Amino acid sequence: MTFILALHTLLVVTFTIRILLRDDLSPPGRLAWFIVLNLLPYFGSGIYFLFGETDLGHRADKRHKEVFEEIKAKASWFMGEAASTETLIEAVYRPAFRYAGSINGFHPSTGNTAELMADGNDTLARMIADIDAATDHVHVLYYIWFDDNTGRAIAEALIRAARRGITCRAMADGLGSRLLIKSSLWQRMNDAGVHLAVALPLKHPIRTLLTSRLDLRNHRKITVIDSCITYCGSRNSADPEFQAKAKYAPWVDI
Repeated sequence: MTFILALHTLLVVTFTIRILLRDDLSPPGRLAWFIVLNLLPYFGSGIYFLFGETDLGHRADKRHKEVFEEIKAKASWFMGEAASTETLIEAVYRPAFRYAGSINGFHPSTGNTAELMADGNDTLARMIADIDAATDHVHVLYYIWFDDNTGRAIAEALIRAARRGITCRAMADGLGSRLLIKSSLWQRMNDAGVHLAVALPLKHPIRTLLTSRLDLRNHRKITVIDSCITYCGSRNSADPEFQAKAKYAPWVDI
């Protein structure tokens, strides 16, 4: 018992120091972890060990930083200065834009128009039409991509585009799209010439659990066509009533 108590105390002290030194935590976040560590003896340390760190592993984290800096360097020349665009945003919306910028590292840029699309079927039809009309490239990234009516429609559009010489790249999350990645549809896209990639693959789940965060996933849902049209938001490549949320169906995404 003395050994276990000493180990628990050591872990609490170690994690407390770690929390104080982290620059990615807000003051409320630090306070929340202090409460968890001290009010949940033994369990608190385990919870922090499993979920406290936002770490993808040393190699992945290093690669992420390299790619992010490269993207920022290439984007900076056309994005301009933050001060020049902030004045164009109504004052009531500026805090939201600043918050978004603090998360992704980019400030708003001009020259874009946006449309909220609430109807899933209409959005899918327009996206497919835009993919079919692509003249240079189509980039697709989804967290959840199912082999259902919606998922197959998008995959078939990519196959058609790739076969007519359009550069098509598709990425799906290793957990959210794990069934599609193992399916014949994924293989058909590959055979058609679509460049495929798996985000955060789960080849070794136990090792991933011990060395990083299994629950940290790529939750983006983005389609980019010819660098002119972008579909983004909360809508995955799945039917609105997809089985994972069947009891909540219809699932309305924007």
